[in-house]
Amino acid sequence: MSNTTLATIEPIVVWGAGAIGGTIGAALRRAGHAVLFVDVVPEHVAAIRAGRLRIEGPVADFTIGGPAALSHDVEGRYKLILLAVKAHHTEAAMRALAPHLADDGAVVSCQNGLNELTIAELVGRARTIGCFVNFFADYQAPGHILYAKRGAVVVGELDGSPSARIAALHRLLQAFEPDAVLSDNIFGYLWGKAGYGAILKASALTDDTIADFIADPARRDLLVRLVREVLAVAAADGVVPLGFDGFDPQAFVRNDAAAIAATMTRMEALNRGTAKPRSGIWRDLAVRKRPTDVAAQLAPVRAAARRLGLATPLADRLVALITDIETGRATIGPALADDLSAVAAAR
Repeated sequence: MSNTTLATIEPIVVWGAGAIGGTIGAALRRAGHAVLFVDVVPEHVAAIRAGRLRIEGPVADFTIGGPAALSHDVEGRYKLILLAVKAHHTEAAMRALAPHLADDGAVVSCQNGLNELTIAELVGRARTIGCFVNFFADYQAPGHILYAKRGAVVVGELDGSPSARIAALHRLLQAFEPDAVLSDNIFGYLWGKAGYGAILKASALTDDTIADFIADPARRDLLVRLVREVLAVAAADGVVPLGFDGFDPQAFVRNDAAAIAATMTRMEALNRGTAKPRSGIWRDLAVRKRPTDVAAQLAPVRAAARRLGLATPLADRLVALITDIETGRATIGPALADDLSAVAAAR
């Protein structure tokens, strides 16, 4: 795929047509690209086939459809597969899609987390492309996705090199997000999101909106220490985390109080101005009553920390608390955030 042009990578496969994949795939279809949607929910697949995929919200409001299949019904091999499943489903999805990936094709990780590492282990680094997404979307019901707010979209080769395929992919994704970025430091963005994402994960311990959680003075020390813990792992691993959408990871790396306060104010404002006030993690716990991908998203961070001889007590406790909610041993509420704050205070 190194010399591929847009004309030869279609149809584009969107593997996982939920909040992220469904929104991107619908936009690409609307722009005239050939897209095959793949999902595991029969009712969702049927809605897309019937032309009833509704993208709703302040960013866009339209209904579209296209070819769609359940994962076990996919046929053929493809040069470009946009993987958009939850982090904890990455390995299973990769094993299902691998037979359908062309020898010169690539999988693009349109996910939250450092899933590129898992993908590369299964199909090789040469067939893996990094992608960072930070737009606000929620799967509401089969055939219905809320697109609440635009956010950063970044793509890059894992080694940072320029290539014809990454340039083609960048142009393609501009049909979804005109301000999409082509980066030579995709892991910088992914680790930056790991730091910011830790805040979203912690906010899901309570019923507070993300903005209210960020703005709560009682949570400030916890959030600063949590972000710094994650970014310390990145720094030890030689990664320079990059900022996006008002989040400045270097403020936390430097432990610059004024800069941290400024970026927290920006993040609060960003999250107040959205039709999606709470994280997808909170929605999984409180509304859909299903396991989250918190443990899977933090697994590479914690594994890198162990390899580098670093402790991650806050990330470890956060995973344990979310797991307690998932298994019914705990209930969402401020006491859980207080628990995590106590761990932060003890550091």
